[in-house]
Amino acid sequence: MKKITLLFFIVFTSIISLANAQQSVAREWNEVLLDAVRSDFARPTVHARNLFHSSVLMYDAWAIFDSQAETVFLGKTFNGYNCVFNGISTPSDTDAATHEVISYAMLRLLKHRFANSPGNAEITIEIDDLFSSYGYNDAITSEDYSTGSYAALGNYLAAQMIAFGLDDNSFEQFGYPNSYYTPENDPLILELYQDNTGINPNKWQPLAFDMFVDQSGHIFPSETPAFLSPEWGTVKPFCLVPEDLDVLNDGFDCYVYNDPGPPAYIQNSNEDGIDDPYKWNFALVASWSSHLDPTDPTMIDISPGAIGNFDLVNFPETFEEYKTFYDFTNGGDASTGHALNPSTGLAYAPNMVKRSDYARVLAEFWADGPDSETPPGHWFTLMNYVSDHPDVVKKIGGVGSTLDDLEWDVKCYLALGGAMHDSAVNIWGIKGYYDYIRPISAIRYMAGKGQSSDAMLPNYDPHGMPLIPGLIEQVQSGEELAGAGDENVGKIKIFAWRGPDFINDPETDVAGVDWILGEHWWPYQRGTFVTPPFAGYLSGHSAFSRAASEVLTRLTGDPFFPGGMGTFDLVQNDFLVFEVGPTENMTLQWATYRDASDQTSLSRIWGGIHPPIDDIRGRIIGDKIGNDAFDFALGFFEGTLSNSTVAIEDAISLYPIPFKDELVISNLGNKPLRVELYSLDGKRVYLSDVFQNSTQLQLSSLVSGLYFAKFIDSNNSTVFVKKVVKN
Repeated sequence: MKKITLLFFIVFTSIISLANAQQSVAREWNEVLLDAVRSDFARPTVHARNLFHSSVLMYDAWAIFDSQAETVFLGKTFNGYNCVFNGISTPSDTDAATHEVISYAMLRLLKHRFANSPGNAEITIEIDDLFSSYGYNDAITSEDYSTGSYAALGNYLAAQMIAFGLDDNSFEQFGYPNSYYTPENDPLILELYQDNTGINPNKWQPLAFDMFVDQSGHIFPSETPAFLSPEWGTVKPFCLVPEDLDVLNDGFDCYVYNDPGPPAYIQNSNEDGIDDPYKWNFALVASWSSHLDPTDPTMIDISPGAIGNFDLVNFPETFEEYKTFYDFTNGGDASTGHALNPSTGLAYAPNMVKRSDYARVLAEFWADGPDSETPPGHWFTLMNYVSDHPDVVKKIGGVGSTLDDLEWDVKCYLALGGAMHDSAVNIWGIKGYYDYIRPISAIRYMAGKGQSSDAMLPNYDPHGMPLIPGLIEQVQSGEELAGAGDENVGKIKIFAWRGPDFINDPETDVAGVDWILGEHWWPYQRGTFVTPPFAGYLSGHSAFSRAASEVLTRLTGDPFFPGGMGTFDLVQNDFLVFEVGPTENMTLQWATYRDASDQTSLSRIWGGIHPPIDDIRGRIIGDKIGNDAFDFALGFFEGTLSNSTVAIEDAISLYPIPFKDELVISNLGNKPLRVELYSLDGKRVYLSDVFQNSTQLQLSSLVSGLYFAKFIDSNNSTVFVKKVVKN
């Protein structure tokens, strides 16, 4: 039977059998949550949020009984939401009280968040089974913890998080809809192989299916899936800061953190098609598609001694650097591997495999599906397995005291959950604004236009594909692709994976690689899925994975996997889902978490999902978010945030400036304040309630102009004044 829940089966050297391991209550609830994600539609943004909110609940349930740690949500004003907490009696058994608070909180939150999941019936049974195994009574629904009830406190904590989630700009209560975004291009009807030259080649194109089966293996209610979460940049973050935010407008206000600038837009080539960065990016995707033939005998070394170990500071920036970093012809990147395993002191042994097996396995392994926990959940699964390794010492950053399993888990989950949540906010805000095309649409568009290399040859067009001998050529008379009446002569043909039309039985068939019409090009994906339903730029996989790898590195205090190498074993002809493979037994290997992350990024190119321009900038943003999330979480672990000595004025940020209808105030100092707005003639036009972390002022009724924001502390003293401008 083929494996379908991929990283769930990851195996590390000498790892403890999970069947014999005693897990913390947080770990057990996290495993149920991951199953719930697998049972739901594949929505990376939504599930990054679910993982983060659950992590906050479990961390806070632990932190309220710890003498040093500081809560994130309970008893705080979190992103403008005031979660009141009046304290509860100190328990005689702290572990038992924490266990009870976590269990009631997770029961309520998970049942709420997955009530409309297609797998609701199965996941509800799993939730109830775990809860009842503890001997708790789900009939206790009171939220009045003033009685000293830890069950009531868990109920209250979940209710408060649910209420916050209805006010965090995700619009959960309406099914996470899009309020403003509309696609510029008409859908590509996949079964028709229609002319695709009428689209805007710089913009995302919806896909129309007979039946769309999402990445989690669920039949989607729409045959033309809408763009997932193009307005997610407005969702309230964990560690993202106003200084990194721009409010850009492309038909609607887009909240874009860490703006990477535009992708590569198509140029009108003048017989130099391959010198156009747009055409080079998508031609590289087509080139790597030619590596997916199991009969190709090309062998490569995939050991940590040969690949990985590429420093972020050397990532490409210019087009020339991109061409040096990615191997256009052979696949892979410029990494050179690690000289020694730091755990053993020995060199990594070569690991020779067929390139075709490696490329196909990567494309599916890191795709997280079907039956997927999505990329954010994928890294939670990896975090859990790292935690189980006997070589891991459970010290935050590898220093200080050794933590028990519960403290380790809740701290790891908070840091990782915050990083995954904010990666989704950041990357999908960028996706919504730049709205960039996917390879299936770009390649079919350019192939339909013709060739852009030689104006003396037939079918020349400045937007056409660049001609590359042996890879991208023109159909000649007499070829099979020419057609019975030579109707396809002069059209573009690509030497690439032939696509799902050539697979009748995925248990026995492979599509293979051959010359195909460029207008028929496919990503290496299931024919009922093809490409995720949202824009490509930037890559969510690249950002999620790099952020997670940084969190894991910082949490463990070691960039290397336990024992110096993580592995995943694959069985011949028993792994790939939509065609048979790999052709031999093989083992994926990674020395460091960053190596695994970088491999994830390359997998999306071999899978036909992203060009390089989507990748690198996603890695860079993920690196920043991973480290920022860990640093922010560390402040909660150490209980230093409320005791900050930062000057009040330095701790306050207002954005966007100028504002239109809403002015957001972020207060990193956590000192309670209220704000009053005054017009130029000295009249007070707005008075806020007291806020602590942040607040949103709805000011659509104010006329355009200059105003003064006066900040007032709990002693009714004005601490400072700032100017703001309304458009």
